Order: sequence, then C-alpha cells, then structure tokens
Amino acid sequence: MKKLNVILALAVLITALTFQSCQKNELDPIEQNQNILPERFKVDIPNSISGTSYYKDSNVDTLQGNDIYEHMRNFIWIGEHAADVVGDIINAISQHNLSQPMSFSYTSEEDNRVKHVVIIENATFEGQLWEYKMTITDEGTPGIDNENTAMQIFWNKNPIKGIALMNPYNIDRTTPEEYIETMYRIDYSEAGEFGYSHHMLVSITELPLEDPLDDPYSMKTMKMFVGKNGDAISVYGNSDHPNAIFFNGDVGFDWAFTAAGEQTADIGVAEVGLPSNTLNADDRYTLLVENSIKNVFTEQIYEVWPWIDSTSVQAYLYNTDAPGFFDHNGFIQGGTAPSPQYNTLLNIIAGLTPYNPAIINELVIEFD
Repeated sequence: MKKLNVILALAVLITALTFQSCQKNELDPIEQNQNILPERFKVDIPNSISGTSYYKDSNVDTLQGNDIYEHMRNFIWIGEHAADVVGDIINAISQHNLSQPMSFSYTSEEDNRVKHVVIIENATFEGQLWEYKMTITDEGTPGIDNENTAMQIFWNKNPIKGIALMNPYNIDRTTPEEYIETMYRIDYSEAGEFGYSHHMLVSITELPLEDPLDDPYSMKTMKMFVGKNGDAISVYGNSDHPNAIFFNGDVGFDWAFTAAGEQTADIGVAEVGLPSNTLNADDRYTLLVENSIKNVFTEQIYEVWPWIDSTSVQAYLYNTDAPGFFDHNGFIQGGTAPSPQYNTLLNIIAGLTPYNPAIINELVIEFD
C-alpha cells in the first residue's frame, strides 16, 4: 500500500542533522549536558495487535472476518508509526544537547532544504501552560508557501508530558504533494492520567485516499488511545474509511476497535465494530455489539441474497465472532480463546470503548 511506503520513509528521516548555525555553541559544557527535550514520546504496541505481515487488498466478494481483524492491525500500525516519526525527529534533535531556549537552522538530509527551529519557555496551547515549545518550519518558497510549519511540540520535563503536531510534507518536501494537508498529533504523558503509567493518543487527519478500485479500505482519519501498565497494553480507537464497502452497496465505514496485548508473550485480543463512519454514537454496545463484524456482514448478506443457504452464510462468517485472538504471527481465530493465557486481556478489553465515529469523521488537527 502506497500510504505505508510513505510512512515507512518518514519513520527513518532525520537520521543526522547538519546545523548551519546554532546558539548552543555559545553554552558552556555543563549546560550542554542538560538536555531539555523529552526523552520519550511513545508507548510501544505489541506486534500481535500492530503489524502489516498479513495486509492485502481484498476484493469485496472475498472479504472474510479475519481480514477485518488483520486490517485493524494494519491501521493500528499506521498510528504507531506516526508516533515513531515524531519520536525519531525529537530524538535526532536531542542528540545535540539543547539545554535552554534557543533558535537555530539545519539542512535536512532528506530534502536538502533549510529548516528553522525555535525553542521558547512558558507557552500556552489549548488553555494549558507548558514549560517549553519547539517550532520547526521549512524555509518556504517566497511568494508561494503560505504555511510552512513542519512541527510544533509543547512539553513538560517532569513528569514527561507533551503534545506534538506535525505536517509530514513540510518536514520532508520530497513527500508527495498529496500529503500536503496530512497532519499527525501525538499526546503523550507519564503523569498517570486515566489510570496508566504511560499513555499516548495518536491522531491522523487528511491522509490521501487511494483509488477505491485499488483499495476501498484506505484510511483518511484515525484516533487511538494507547495505555501501558506493567506488561499490559490497552488500545482503543477508530479509523475512518470513506470508501469502504462490503456487500449491499453502502459506502463509508468506521473500524471501531478495542484491543489489549502483552509485550513479553506478544499475544493480543481485539474486538472490532463496523459502524457507519458518520454514526453519532459513543456507547460500547452500539459500536461493538450492534455493529459487530458478524452482525454487519450477516445483515448485508441477507439483504442482498435473501434466498441464500444459511449453512453457506455460517461457513463464510467463520472467524467473524468476537473477540479476535492474536499471537506474534497475527490473527489466530475468533470467538474462543486459544488458551487461558488470554483471560487477563479479555478482562481489559471489556472495559474499553472506541470513540464516536461522527467525531472522528470530522476530526481536525491544527498548529497553534
């Protein structure tokens, strides 16, 4: 999938930075070792519920329940690697021991363009006061570029907490122009909110849609929460697919999902609903039970083929039962746990609920 290739390319950008000028050179050695940038900005997700090993562009008439679950892993992977892109940039810049508010410029090795960096103290964003704010802008093209902001980060050092906003096109102008409106947002915290030791919120908007004939399930928008407690990872969220279609011609669906995984064992459990991407509902029963994979598929199949043999339908719906179970290779089966090892994860997802699809459909990310 073309979208994955672009995100993979972005995930390795800025492996080294060439500074043209920087106020840090004026600091004494002690100050240069007091890095103010956050050391971490991501929660890792187990491969069992985040991966691309299975992804395929399925034709509508062959789409199975296990395809739906594996698509979910792919969408979670896209969100996780958006967080990787942001974290890679922060880590690359942090190698230069930026110890106080300053401004400097560097030449990106990816697009050979000058990027300008400004770090200030005591910045307000969305009504909250942050210790620091960093803004990265592309040099722009005089008379052409109206908006050349590439990235903004607002953060506190102790505990680490922050918000990062990024436009991948302005970070790397070799990115195809169809991504010019694409935005990432990562909210990260180690302050213990929501009952997790670490958590992040990943939001992506305005991903370019692929040709529906090539991939009707391409994603435009997503938002997911990832929380960590010990070895357990909790994930819930939604991805918006305006061109998605199954059997009866209805177009536009939302992958509403909850998932949990264990890092060490690399196992996972997930529940997926397929509501309309404009459905205005936020309760778990509506999103994951009424609009479960099995219910949506069953209703649409009988609407189109009311005479169809029920045995054939049941055979086709094999693996659509909730929840889905995963190991390091991906999807295993739906409905029944392969072993008692999954019981803790089942308890976790029972307390998780996706977001309102209508709100995700209208999600907007903007720089300060």
